[in-house]
Amino acid sequence: MSVTSETEVPEALYASLTESVRRLVDATIRSQADLEAVASAKAKIDAAADELSQSLIPGSFGIQPAADGRSLAWGNAVIGLRNALAPPLVVHHESDGRVWAEVTLGAAYEGPAGHVHGGICALLLDHVLGATAHQPGRPAVTGTLTLRYEAGTRLGPVHAEARIDRVEGVKTFAVGHLSTSDGVTVRAEGVFFHPRPAAG
Repeated sequence: MSVTSETEVPEALYASLTESVRRLVDATIRSQADLEAVASAKAKIDAAADELSQSLIPGSFGIQPAADGRSLAWGNAVIGLRNALAPPLVVHHESDGRVWAEVTLGAAYEGPAGHVHGGICALLLDHVLGATAHQPGRPAVTGTLTLRYEAGTRLGPVHAEARIDRVEGVKTFAVGHLSTSDGVTVRAEGVFFHPRPAAG
């Protein structure tokens, strides 16, 4: 079966499978089940992994074309539809150039007790700042990313926002922040580039 064929396995089914794995990750972290239940769950998980492993693409998912012309980045660590590690982020682009996303981060993203890991904060900000420079058919890559952690980011609802500060030649300078109901927790500045097309 072709991994890119949405007619064979509908997008909604992949999304549902990924959400089930996210639930499993959360339950694995927080479960207080007895040893017998844990052993039983492990056997079922191994069986499911064996079933899904019967047909695998080589390497990573990358970016693959869909039948309708969209580019699918379903393995992406931040927005990937089929990546249970992804929160996942849904990025919104406003007419004024502002980019934002809202996401709820649970136990799988914990660093300090009750708070989001600083590396996850960096991951989210790298993505939303990069999204300000991204253009259709011309992805942006990170040159530098500078973070200032102003407060702990509590687990739960998190708002990520970014905008372009200025453009200088091939460089796009973006600024942004993460915030919770407590206010702004992390601020970021980044420089992004459009990679040159590979020589034919």
